[in-house]
Formats: sequence, structure tokens, C-alpha cells
Amino acid sequence: MVARCETVGKYVMPVFRSLVAKELVFTYKLTQVQAAERLGTTQAAISQYINSKRALKGIEEFSEDMPRIQAMAKETAKRLANNEIDAEEVILDFCKLCPSFCKGGLQKSTNDFAI
Repeated sequence: MVARCETVGKYVMPVFRSLVAKELVFTYKLTQVQAAERLGTTQAAISQYINSKRALKGIEEFSEDMPRIQAMAKETAKRLANNEIDAEEVILDFCKLCPSFCKGGLQKSTNDFAI
């Protein structure tokens, strides 16, 4: 049995980070380097997020949860862009999503993972 946090971290967190990166670059007009600094990652990772070359594995399993994930990503990007939080605090924003996945939220199960 796989822990919910492990599954959410493996499949949902990359999607969340991708959405935050795209929001920082496209909405807040940060460069990829600036977005990488805010997210605590590399410019190459930001490029892969923007070009949809990263964070796609298992995404179809979370389609019904995407509005919630997108809303949190937008809020997190806004707070990052306004220097209200730093890269270490991004995970705390993400963790606010987890309880909703555990209580009637994500109830997916495939050969690769179970929530």
C-alpha cells in the first residue's frame, strides 16, 4: 500500500509546480530564471514545465481535481510573485490541497498508484 502523500507528491505535485511556473512566467512576466529562483528549481525545469515536457505522468487521473489544483497554483504564484512567500513555503501551500484529496477527493486506483 502506498501512502497518499507519496502518491500525491509523485503525481500531483509536479502538475502543481508546472502550473505555478506557467503562471509566474505568463501572468507575472517573470523570466524563467526568476521563476526558477522563486520556486527553488532550475531554469531548465521551468522550461520543461512551460513546454509541457515535465509533469504529465498520471495527469489524466486527476482531471476532476484540476480546478482545485489550478486555483491553488494561481494563488501560490500570486504570493510568490509578490514576495509574500519563498520557495520553502510553496510546499505548505501545496499541502493545503492534500486533506481534500483524502476526504472524498481523490479516490483513484490503477496499477501504478492508489489514493
